[in-house]
Amino acid sequence: MKLRRQQRGLTFFGLLIVGILLAYSGVILAQVAPTYIEYLAVQKAVDKAAAGSTVAEVRSLFDKAATIDDIRTVAGKDLTVGKEGDRVVVSFAYQREIHLVGPAHLVMKYEGRSK
Repeated sequence: MKLRRQQRGLTFFGLLIVGILLAYSGVILAQVAPTYIEYLAVQKAVDKAAAGSTVAEVRSLFDKAATIDDIRTVAGKDLTVGKEGDRVVVSFAYQREIHLVGPAHLVMKYEGRSK
């Protein structure tokens, strides 16, 4: 008498659950990606703004770069401007919230400084 071998694999219900999880992960990734791209634009603008010699000039340079790159999260007035030796250092910090479901949010905290 031969033993019957059980089938292996994913059931339809299991496939449905995996598909839903992948779709939801894709939706979250589609919401996170623009915030990270904006962070990269802010970092680039801060690096350009660090060329200024006064606080007002640094903020003005940042605001001009922010207008070009359509940065809305951070403004020149939100920057922290300081000096390390003879070099101007510009830093920033902000957070973005992404609604997940119900009362749950994904909080992304971004911070950086000029190079």
